[in-house]
Amino acid sequence: MRRRSLLLLCASGLGLLSLLQLHQALRALVSGRQHRREIFLSGVTPPNHGAPSMVPTSAEPVDLYLRSFHLSDDMNEYYYVTPSGFRCLKEGSQRQPSSSLQSTLTSRGRIYELAGVKGEHCFCRPGWHGPHCSIPTVAQHSNLPSRGDLRLRTSPRRVLNVVNVNHELDLLEARFNELRGTVDVFVVCESNYTAYGEPRTLLFHRALHNGSFAATQGHLLYVFLDHFPAGGRQNGWVADDYLRTYASQQGLARIWGLRPDDLFVINDADELPLREGILFLKLHDGWPEPVGIHLRPSIYGFFWRQPGSLQVLTASTVRTLTEIYNSDGILLRRRHYYDMPGFRDYERRSQKRLAEWALGSSLHLAGWHCSWCFSPEGILHKLISAQNGDFPRWGDYPEKRDLVYIRELVRTGGWFDGTLRDLPMANPSERLYAPRNIPYPLQSWTNQASHH
Repeated sequence: MRRRSLLLLCASGLGLLSLLQLHQALRALVSGRQHRREIFLSGVTPPNHGAPSMVPTSAEPVDLYLRSFHLSDDMNEYYYVTPSGFRCLKEGSQRQPSSSLQSTLTSRGRIYELAGVKGEHCFCRPGWHGPHCSIPTVAQHSNLPSRGDLRLRTSPRRVLNVVNVNHELDLLEARFNELRGTVDVFVVCESNYTAYGEPRTLLFHRALHNGSFAATQGHLLYVFLDHFPAGGRQNGWVADDYLRTYASQQGLARIWGLRPDDLFVINDADELPLREGILFLKLHDGWPEPVGIHLRPSIYGFFWRQPGSLQVLTASTVRTLTEIYNSDGILLRRRHYYDMPGFRDYERRSQKRLAEWALGSSLHLAGWHCSWCFSPEGILHKLISAQNGDFPRWGDYPEKRDLVYIRELVRTGGWFDGTLRDLPMANPSERLYAPRNIPYPLQSWTNQASHH
């Protein structure tokens, strides 16, 4: 009897202890979430409770806005290995030159490109260079300071691509189609406020729960911004910058397993990097930081080609981002790394010299900048959602919001100030006309414009 009583007493004690531990764990979870929120939201306006509600319904996952992303190693086999252990990039080479390739290259005065050391070589496909055929044209024809410092990594670095989204869902799908398989996690930030500070519908969130982007959801981290920054209505650039600050800092905070040499890439929704350029950064060491990209500019669709190229600063390693830029993507975009506190100390510690360079050139473009690339209805949406800082704010003029007027701009390539720029119509057969597998709406707008 005494033994039974003792056992019952012990069991009761264990049960009480378990309940206490559960209570403490729940308090820690709530406290941790609140603490993380306080870290990133200090100095901003609290949520407007009159804004659209973000309380999950019973039909959706409760943790969509809180879930973490576990970053795994990239186990893809990018190379084939010769019998003596020399590596050749599968995508950039072939084991033997095909008869058609050999005939083509022979007609140009050479049998095939040999690149290698000590008798080893890879047969590079057109557009690929270097001993391992791992350097794409956009890196070969860039201002990369020293190609002699490049070396293949033993394992690929992981890639994070951070982007804010408003209603650019077709451009977002084009991004996923181009970069899926090379980018390890897409961090997509969406707010229930426009850049002007007005409440908006969460279009991307709704698309996710309707089953869209199913092929990418396993590599997607959704970041929800539920407030508008103080001062953003008076100065639109405050809101514009804060979107990128919040997306990058919140994204990094919710990714487990990050390493200092992982690659951080931040883009606007209308900036689409070429996959080969990102793959080059993923597979190599020895390139300096920060990294820019030369983009092919177009307007209203990929059909209206604008002159020159647009160079944007877009990438660094996670270590550089956290130690130089305070994990803030907008600071990376601003180019002023040499003004950041601790810049020289970082160079001494890391034994790396920070030196800005860019993938591609004005002749060898490394991506696309598709400005105002929407249907006429989408352009109208952009007009009325625009931030209060990029003047003139054309959405403030009623005549500019007329859909007939907007369709005419798309047809002619004109601009809201009345100018008609003599833009060339791009050739859809060009390699860099558009990203891989662009969604049908982008194709249909292209067809609509080209048929007028």
